Amino acid sequence: MLTIRSRKHTLATQPLLNQSLLAMAAIGLPLAVHAQAQEKTMAEVKVEAGADVPYKADRASSPKLTAPLLNTPQSISVIRKEMIQEQGATSIVEALRNTPGITLQLGENGNTSAGDTFQMRGFAAQSSIFVDGIRDLGAVTREAFNIEQVEVAKGPAGADIGRGAAGGYINLVSKMPVREDSIAASLGLTQGGVKRGTADVTRSFGSSGAFRINAMAQDGSAKGSNALDRESKGFAPSIAWGLSTPTRLYLFSQHVRQDNVPDGGNPSVGMEGFYNAGEALRKAPRVDRNNWYGIKGDIEKVDADMFTAKIEHELAPKATLTNTTRWGKSKMDRIMTGIYTVAMPSAAPSTWTVSRIRQSVLQENKILANTTNIFSEFTLGGLQHTLSTGIELLNEEQFSPSRLASSLGAAPAAKLYQPDQNDALTGFKPVLSGAFSNGKTNTVGAYAFDTVKLNEQWQLNGGLRVERYTTSTDSATLNTATNALTGSHLEKSGNLASIKAGVLYKPAADGSIYLAYANSKTPPGSANLSLAAQNASNANNPALKPQKTSNLELGTKWDVIQKQLALTAALYRTTNKDEFPQLVDAVSNTWAQLGERRVEGVELGAVGQLTRAWSVSAGLATMHTEIKEGTSGNNAAGAASRWSPKVSATMWTAYKFDDRLTLGGGVRYMGEQKRLVDPSQAAASTNMPAIPHYTVVDAMASYKVSKHVSLQLNLYNLFDKFYINTLNNSGARATLGAPRYAQLTANFIF
Repeated sequence: MLTIRSRKHTLATQPLLNQSLLAMAAIGLPLAVHAQAQEKTMAEVKVEAGADVPYKADRASSPKLTAPLLNTPQSISVIRKEMIQEQGATSIVEALRNTPGITLQLGENGNTSAGDTFQMRGFAAQSSIFVDGIRDLGAVTREAFNIEQVEVAKGPAGADIGRGAAGGYINLVSKMPVREDSIAASLGLTQGGVKRGTADVTRSFGSSGAFRINAMAQDGSAKGSNALDRESKGFAPSIAWGLSTPTRLYLFSQHVRQDNVPDGGNPSVGMEGFYNAGEALRKAPRVDRNNWYGIKGDIEKVDADMFTAKIEHELAPKATLTNTTRWGKSKMDRIMTGIYTVAMPSAAPSTWTVSRIRQSVLQENKILANTTNIFSEFTLGGLQHTLSTGIELLNEEQFSPSRLASSLGAAPAAKLYQPDQNDALTGFKPVLSGAFSNGKTNTVGAYAFDTVKLNEQWQLNGGLRVERYTTSTDSATLNTATNALTGSHLEKSGNLASIKAGVLYKPAADGSIYLAYANSKTPPGSANLSLAAQNASNANNPALKPQKTSNLELGTKWDVIQKQLALTAALYRTTNKDEFPQLVDAVSNTWAQLGERRVEGVELGAVGQLTRAWSVSAGLATMHTEIKEGTSGNNAAGAASRWSPKVSATMWTAYKFDDRLTLGGGVRYMGEQKRLVDPSQAAASTNMPAIPHYTVVDAMASYKVSKHVSLQLNLYNLFDKFYINTLNNSGARATLGAPRYAQLTANFIF
């Protein structure tokens, strides 16, 4: 793969599950108290952590988090660009492999999800992605070339971000201009022929100005398949005035173009756990993982543009006003061929086929946002306060016109074991049907967060957000028998109030123990700004009230080894209520809501340096999910949550032998992800009941050839593990993890 990277890259691959290190992290928590006590009598040994400890971040970027991560009563992971670059990660989904508890989703039966679709702590999270603190909707696969760091906040966070966020949220921090002159670039090539290049150019001008340009280009077949061509281009210019002065102005934008061949997945026949009532299909071998079942000409085009202006002004030595305005637009146009059912006209597998389904997604998302924040530190009544207050104004819109289904053409069934992308379509003349959905949400929100230092041992942390939202959906549906369009207008408005509160005890300067509570609310239409008909029994019915999610967390955090290594541990319990609607009276359209879903578990983490030469990032998460009050099927009482592994873990480590050679590697483990969770249903059902557990190992080596040039070799899936990445809701098709492959990258720094 071709990749252009910025300065300070070493090579790495994917995460590593190393039980000895995780055990060390857990054991080290109580021992840290003794270590900190010793520091008080050995002041000459105490060393403050440098600002550039690989992998470790001391603070998150959001001004809403009013304390360093060490003193923040919440589970927050920060994935820094150094580790992203070491691993050769090119997308946000790949970067998120460095934190446990996140799983991907493929979609409903014959349909295929678009863009970054995943769950976090058992709840859907694709509508909880933010860029520089501003919500970023859109059915797109987000690039990593312009990312400084990825911040993952676990647990309900309505006080932080507003509606939704039952499992947490993800914030992508953009690269910004700094006062330095540098050029960094990389060229990479994968074993399969993918070429990628990125560039990062920074220049200062005048007494306080700087500009920065990040760019990316990629072309070639996707990992593991010769048919899945991926072409991406990205450009992100930024400029700043007033750096190191009381008033700073930033103007920046990002532009991404993608021209991809979409992947509808492979039939799950023959995979571990596959079941069919027919013996022949039940015992059939699996298909080649490099097979592609689409039709030549399938497309997925993405245009994404974002413009931002930010001004910062220091009102006083410890008070800063920040105002940010953003306009963003993304468009995704996809016409693809999915697969559905297997047919066996004879006993010979060479005659077996799988039916194809033509699909279309045309979606445009827009956002206009203005946020104002005042961050201040002061003493009041003898207590130290760190206060963050602000106002947010947002206008979000999603427009989805529909194509006439018959105009997408008819695709012949594909041979199960030898699909042909050159199979001929009939009747392919795509036209819009006139049907559409246009959803809008306007939000006015206000918030306040405060960290109060009572003394050297005790701190209080609290936050409150109130917002007024209005969601409206205009739509038209097509009657294919009469070609008549029927329009509708649905609207839902209301007020939401969310809180967070925590008490934190510091037994030592570099350690903390906390107990925290937080909640969030998810009104109808939160995920895609789309309301359903008022007689619909789903979460987007405007007659319903918001779902309520709460979280209780007990945790501890320690900075050890002279603040070079951060150790974290947390116990959590998340409860979601009012999830399932039931119609009480059809005449008055009266609905009742019931349901209680509980997710509880443990998270452990270790991020930073074990020695000056040895860096590590490791995490382990457990999830026990159960519906305490439900309806039937997968939502029955006693059922677990779909796609929620009981255990997941990740680890990445790198060792720098000298100024030239660095070796690294990683392991990620994903426990079984169940599709069938109905406690009354037998495991032996049609297709795949679950995604089997898997472990993937990666390796990396980097060698500095000269002052300006280094070479990096990444080996992915070192033991060529066959595993399922995502599975659709019927269990009939899956997208597969990439087979073993290599990527060689040349990095240049000037």
